[in-house]
Amino acid sequence: MGYAASEPGATAVASALAIKILIAGGFGVGKTTMVGTISEIRPLHTEELLSERGVGVDDLSGVESKTTTTVALDFGRITIRDGLWLYLFGTPGQDRFWFMWDELALGALGAVVLADTRRLQECFPAVDYFEQRGIPFVVGVNCFDGARRYDPDKVRRALGLSETTPIVLCDVRRRESVKEVLTTLVTYAVEGARPAAGRR
Repeated sequence: MGYAASEPGATAVASALAIKILIAGGFGVGKTTMVGTISEIRPLHTEELLSERGVGVDDLSGVESKTTTTVALDFGRITIRDGLWLYLFGTPGQDRFWFMWDELALGALGAVVLADTRRLQECFPAVDYFEQRGIPFVVGVNCFDGARRYDPDKVRRALGLSETTPIVLCDVRRRESVKEVLTTLVTYAVEGARPAAGRR
């Protein structure tokens, strides 16, 4: 017979909880870098060298110096406290690997859609994907060196986003910046899941 939590000698055991978050966006936008920057474990990357097979298939416009690509997923983990972890799943960016998104999205609390303002159109498919499935998401505008900085409201209008969808300017190479994006997402997703005031 177990002890009730109020009985002397009882130990409260918090149930473990793993929160799944997707990192999505176009090809070469910084998803792998974001996972690697924040993960407390050595991240799992499924990167392969770009090959001749991708010629004419993968659009390298704006990322001509890119030599590798994620072919399945990136995976990282962050411990929030004992028994609470964030699991990060970076999605592949090219169209030909999008068939994996449905599997990766199962059970996700929400998603970060990374955007590069030099190639903003690359994040449209990710925005559409999460809107159509009702998965909460924030847009993280990755501020690349030399890229023009835009006001978040201009990015919002360009992407056709609602006023409630958060947009965060970030640098995925900086841990504190990535933490801000993830904190914004978790707060947004949790608040959106709460029942309206007055409802029980």
